[in-house]
Amino acid sequence: MAGFYERLTASRYRSTEHTAGPWSTESQHLGPPSALLVRELEKTAPREDALLSRVVLDVLGPVPVADLEVSASVLRPGRSVELLGAELSHEGRVVLRAQAWRITSGDTAAVASGFSGMLPEPPACPRIVMPADWSCGYLDAVDWRTVDGDMVTPGDAIVWGKPLLPTVDGEETTAVQRLFTIADSASGVSSRLDIRKWFAINTDLSVHLHREPRGSWFALEAATVVGPTGVGVATSVVHDLLGPVGRTAQSLYVRER
Repeated sequence: MAGFYERLTASRYRSTEHTAGPWSTESQHLGPPSALLVRELEKTAPREDALLSRVVLDVLGPVPVADLEVSASVLRPGRSVELLGAELSHEGRVVLRAQAWRITSGDTAAVASGFSGMLPEPPACPRIVMPADWSCGYLDAVDWRTVDGDMVTPGDAIVWGKPLLPTVDGEETTAVQRLFTIADSASGVSSRLDIRKWFAINTDLSVHLHREPRGSWFALEAATVVGPTGVGVATSVVHDLLGPVGRTAQSLYVRER
């Protein structure tokens, strides 16, 4: 299989069929384009002494399975903290926008906190089998394992995911890109509603990291709350094989189909 994207020029990429979401072969799941924007952020004025600490993505429209343009820049430079921005466009229209804080690293090992325990490792967890009527694409391009629950059964869940493809064909994918390939699935794995009867569409994704992600496997310890007026919130603790690495949040537009 190829990657999620094929590079056409320095800023232009062709989306492959592996980016498609479960409901349409023409629209992407937000995981691959999130990873593509994070890849661009990593390449923007790169610094070995700094880490992405928070990335917020705003969804401005469906991301089509098509040729896309990517751009990024430093919005607010700084010696210790800087703000980056990136956009993903289709035919001149921005469909996904990201802003990220990048913070220089330091030694805080003696006071480190936030460890909430280890999850069962992926080889010990059963594979998740997707319904036959869900389209292929993104879901088939990830090895999904269940610790507790899954995206098929409504309710909170803990799920491991490992992207089986590189972000861009022929390139090495970083751990941060792999994490973002998985992170947007928190609202899906913890949906509290029958998705055949309800929409629960996220308008954004925010990811806060408290250390550098490692490896290829990432777990979402995910929960969703649905309010009384058509709005919900999905959150998760993100784990790698060393333990918790950060947290995610998504605002949800909830309506009956």
